[in-house]
Amino acid sequence: MTSAAIAEDGFLYALRRVTEAAARAAFDWIGRGRKDEGDAAAVDAMRTVLNHLDIDGRIVIGEGEKDEAPQLYKGERLGRAPVKGAAAPLGVDIAVDPVDGTSHLANGQTNALAAVAMTPQGAMFDPGPAFYMEKFAGPPAVRGRIDPLAPTRDKLRVLAGALGKPVAELSIYVLEKPRHRRLVEEIHAAGARVALYPAGDVAGAIVAAMPGGAVDALMGTGGTPEGILAACAIRALGGEFLGRIDPQLEHERQAVARAGMDTARWWGVEELVRSDRVWFSATGITTGLLFDGVSRGGGHTRTQSLLLSAPDSRRQVLTSWVETAGAGR
Repeated sequence: MTSAAIAEDGFLYALRRVTEAAARAAFDWIGRGRKDEGDAAAVDAMRTVLNHLDIDGRIVIGEGEKDEAPQLYKGERLGRAPVKGAAAPLGVDIAVDPVDGTSHLANGQTNALAAVAMTPQGAMFDPGPAFYMEKFAGPPAVRGRIDPLAPTRDKLRVLAGALGKPVAELSIYVLEKPRHRRLVEEIHAAGARVALYPAGDVAGAIVAAMPGGAVDALMGTGGTPEGILAACAIRALGGEFLGRIDPQLEHERQAVARAGMDTARWWGVEELVRSDRVWFSATGITTGLLFDGVSRGGGHTRTQSLLLSAPDSRRQVLTSWVETAGAGR
């Protein structure tokens, strides 16, 4: 392995510490019905580790604007202070989701995870006030072949052809929301299966981009922050991701209009992530599609994480055990 590859590997492992810390902090709040407390614990843990990295980081996708979120807010600068005489820290854009699936965390359900993605500064799409995004995510075989304006049946026909299977064998990940009733009907009418989940479209998009995964594509509207995180992961995987700003609430529509954002335009993965240098880490909080959740026993806390990077196409699922605080005392 070259020295550059070793350095990239070390940086990726540093991001793993970020998401592991958030997942461990959120663990105590699983199933307690208090999503805000669980999210706050994960935010605090994630920010602490990020501030110890040798980066000059800017939050592009975070917990909200400064007035709404005291930590990990959009525009916050993070990273260790530069040392005189040392090399300048790596300048990066940062997307974070300390808990993707806060309701899942509170209710003890599947697919809650902690995620962070980084690109060189200026490479990550800034969605401004847009909170919702319509998405299509799929594996490398379908990249560049999906017309986002085509009817659902045509998209599924192209997807099936790219994967070499009949439409009837396709499984499409869709968030279980009232806004998706028509989409679900269209998928069923085309002959494909629907995998409905109440939340967790970061995990759903990533699984859809992995060849041979549990689902063949993700479709529908979910959070824009989750969309950018997923786009970073899928850029590293070489899969397909398409996104369109799709405001759902009146105040969001007004804010998007004031910002001059085009809600008819579909953005490709290379427009959302404008660099082939990407680092991504996600750690399971509750067990789901991608990996096991946090567990404790025998004096240790166990976590499982997915690490992705480009352009080296590195993909790893790693399990860690750390001594549980206070164990054996």
